[in-house]
Amino acid sequence: MEFFWYIILIIMLATYIVLDGYDFGAGIVHFFFAKNEKDKKAITNAIGPFWDANEVWLIATGGVLFFAFPTLYASSFSGFYLPLIMILWLLIFRAIGLELRGQIHHPMWEVIWDKAFGIASLLLALFFGVALGNVVRGVNLGMVENGVSTVEPHYFFLPLWNPTFSPQANHLGIIDWFTLLLGVISVIALTIHGANWIIFKTNSDINTKLKNVIFKLNFVLLALVIVSLFVWHIIEPKPFHNYFKYPFLWLLPIIMLIGLFGLFKVKTFKKDGQGFMFSTLFLVGGLASTVASIFPNLLPSTNKVNPSLTLYNVAADNYGLSVGVYWFVIAILLVIVYFVIQYRVFKGKMDDVGYGEH
Repeated sequence: MEFFWYIILIIMLATYIVLDGYDFGAGIVHFFFAKNEKDKKAITNAIGPFWDANEVWLIATGGVLFFAFPTLYASSFSGFYLPLIMILWLLIFRAIGLELRGQIHHPMWEVIWDKAFGIASLLLALFFGVALGNVVRGVNLGMVENGVSTVEPHYFFLPLWNPTFSPQANHLGIIDWFTLLLGVISVIALTIHGANWIIFKTNSDINTKLKNVIFKLNFVLLALVIVSLFVWHIIEPKPFHNYFKYPFLWLLPIIMLIGLFGLFKVKTFKKDGQGFMFSTLFLVGGLASTVASIFPNLLPSTNKVNPSLTLYNVAADNYGLSVGVYWFVIAILLVIVYFVIQYRVFKGKMDDVGYGEH
């Protein structure tokens, strides 16, 4: 049952990244590339009916984590307390940036909430990439000092950064050069993803410009992915051991590469949704490849005193996991019905939705 809930957790996380990821990307596009009111309205119309429903996947993922892997939930929500609070505030500012902008039609008011929406989206994309970097790198479980745990073996706490900014320091921070690299990759990837969603859901004049932006950013993304694969060896001496042990896992990075190289043809796509499909493949393939590389670890330990938190040592009791399956089936059926209705109601282009207008 642990493996079943592990797969469910990863699927829900991937769903959140794909769905709310295009919201983040749209916010970044709004911040950097929307130069007039018409472009700004096109972007908010593209995500307006969807963004709040997309965020529910984050809450649902947290709920599954709490139910199925309570030890991991307790460890991560205490150890990553500071960045999680920052993420919460950024989610709030992104939401009110969308909702309050149209309340008063005054240039100063609109600029304030445009900045709130754009900056919050940018920082959220960065922080979620940094979070993935922390999971890959691992943490000092038990806060070991001189070979002795100073707290319980599954607890830790990290400041925002350490003085050396190194991922191999004894006293780690949330942000170091490795986690920041993955954060930048996240920003670039989600910007591309958001731009593809805008192209998919609107007939805006900005779409031609966004295709050029995607094409150029994809070169940056490819370069950063290559760099990340090389530096991964510094963090983990054998990062591909699971791939050699289970050769079928190579399908996951192949999916990622199909998405990445497919985006280079963005200017020639005959259907607007093709770009979004390829960016989705990249995000899902990239997340799955990363998760597969550290399996069965969920949160690696950087010391040799306390073991890593794995799929098997943080799971709830088997009886509880079994009972939860029945409730999960009911919940997922309701979610599927909701999303089918939502995306059928708002299918097609969203240029005339008029989201946020008062």
